[in-house]
Parts: sequence; C-alpha cells; structure tokens
Amino acid sequence: MNKKLFFGMIGAALLLTSCSAAKKIDNAAYPHRKLIIDSDTGADDASAIILAAKWPKAEILGVTTLAGNVDLEQSTLNAIMALETAGCSAPVYKGSKTRFNGDQINAFSVFGKDGMGEADLIHPQGKAQEKDGVSFIIDTVKANPGEVEIVVLGPATNIALAIKQAPEVMKQVKMIWSMGTAGLGPGNASPVAEFNVYGDAEAYKYMLDSGIPVTIIGLDMCDGDAMWTNRQFEELEKVNGIGSFVSKSFGKIREFYASNGSADSTMNCDALAMMCVLKPDFVKASIKAHGSCITDQGEAYAQVIFYKEGFTYDLVKNEFDYNVTLVNGVEKASYYKLYKETIMK
Repeated sequence: MNKKLFFGMIGAALLLTSCSAAKKIDNAAYPHRKLIIDSDTGADDASAIILAAKWPKAEILGVTTLAGNVDLEQSTLNAIMALETAGCSAPVYKGSKTRFNGDQINAFSVFGKDGMGEADLIHPQGKAQEKDGVSFIIDTVKANPGEVEIVVLGPATNIALAIKQAPEVMKQVKMIWSMGTAGLGPGNASPVAEFNVYGDAEAYKYMLDSGIPVTIIGLDMCDGDAMWTNRQFEELEKVNGIGSFVSKSFGKIREFYASNGSADSTMNCDALAMMCVLKPDFVKASIKAHGSCITDQGEAYAQVIFYKEGFTYDLVKNEFDYNVTLVNGVEKASYYKLYKETIMK
C-alpha cells in the first residue's frame, strides 16, 4: 500500500477519538495530569508525544511547536502527525520562529531533512490552530491555575516568551519539565552543552531564573542501558502501526550514531524524559540544585552548571536559589520495555 494512503488512513480513523477518550483509565495507578507539550518536533519529540497520548491519565491540553530540529512549519506538521498516529486529537499551536532575543533560528537536524527519518511518514489530516502557541500557553495556565505541567522537549523559547509576557500567570504553572542540559555528563551540541539549551541559551536562562519550579532530565539519563538497540528498533517496527512509525522515524539518527562510533544503539532522550513525567516511580534519584546557564559567547556557551544543595564549595558561596530538581537516576534498563508496552495499549 502507498505510504501516504496508509498513514492517511491511520490519521482519519484515529482522529475520531480524543486522547483521554481513547484510553482505559486506571484510577488507582497514577494521578490525572494536565500537560502542555512544547516541541521542536523531530523523531525523538514525536515518540514522546505518542507516549503521552497513549498513557493512562495524561491529558494533553495542547502541543506548541517551534523551530529547532526542523523549521516551524515542519515541526508543526510532525507534531500533528505524531498525535494522529497515536489516535489523539489534541490541538497543535505554532509558536516562535525566532530565538528569545529575536535572532533567526537556523534549524539543524540529525534526524533527516524532515526531522522524521526522511521515510515519507508525514501526511497529517489536521491543521494547526489559529491562536499562536505563546498565547495558548498563557491562556491555558490562567484557566487551570496550579494544574498545568509543561513538558519542554526543545529549546525553551516559547516558555521564556510566555513568562516575559505574563510573569504572574506563569507563576501558576505546576511544574516545567525540561529535556535539556547535559545533566552531570558531557554535551552533544558541544563537549559541555546540550542541543536544546544551545538552540536558545538566553531563553533557557530566563526560564531557570523565573522562579517557576523546573525538573530537568539531562543527556546523562539517556545513555548506557537506556539506549535503544538496532534489534529493539526492528522489534518495535513489527509491534503495530505506531511502533513502525516510531522506528522508521529514527532511521537517519541511527545512521548518525553508527557514523559517530555507536554502531548498535541510539539515544531517545525525549521519550525518556516523558516517561519521567508520566511514571513517577521511573525516577530513582534526584537532587536539588541551582542551575546556572552560561550565555556568554565562547566555548562554554549554553552549558548549564549545577550547584548542588547542601554541598560546600571551596570558593563559591552557597547563596543560591535552588531552582532545579535534577533527575540523576532512572530505570534505564526497563525504559524500552515500558515504551513498547505503552504503545501496544
């Protein structure tokens, strides 16, 4: 069957139900969650959106998009397609085309030109909403004070703009979850900086300095046993249409990892971060810290330095606002299995 027709049929059939209506809710297992997902949608973001759409008790209030892995238009198409593939009719809103300081974002992707493996996967039936993404974030938080959790899977531009425009409203956000920073390990955009932060370090700094609670899942949580092997991708492709979509979307990034010294396994950090959001017992350890984002141009640009609460440094006084919960332990070995089980529901 033609791929375009196949995925179009998936979208048309599954869009008949909303995210919450499509799930069998287990009232005892996990609390109800109201989520805004903010995404520069490449394959990893899409896999995370799908995970949230299939998770019991997670209500996706909306997905906001921005440029990063791909340009804004492609990011938006990818987000809509991910939701449709998962059978979710949550609305999608276009966010910022530029960085927080107004500079143009030059999209860069190791996931292929379309951010989704160049596998002809993106044929959404739906369209983005008319309202802009930043306004949607502000209005949704205002309408649900103390209830909304924002999951930031790309650069923090939309979040920083919302905070700047409506600081008092945004103080009512329950939690910002960020897949960002290198954690306590090495970076990928540079030896010390992670891609999402590097995409808009000024925005990331503004978010950290806002006083809104932030939980960070860094690159160091996605390595080792958390990496998906080639065998697992092949297995995922045979699970169902969703698994096939996710597996095919990772085709180009798997090639990149193979060319960069990792022949058999690939990180999927965004879905792992979403697992931390949705399944609290997936997180095994965390620390309170002050997160300081470097915005000075140079080799350390976009590095986030974590000053641990309760640790006495030789030369630095501990006069900090401990503004971050940094996840530093997750169930890495069970990550793939949990993901596969979830998309089979």
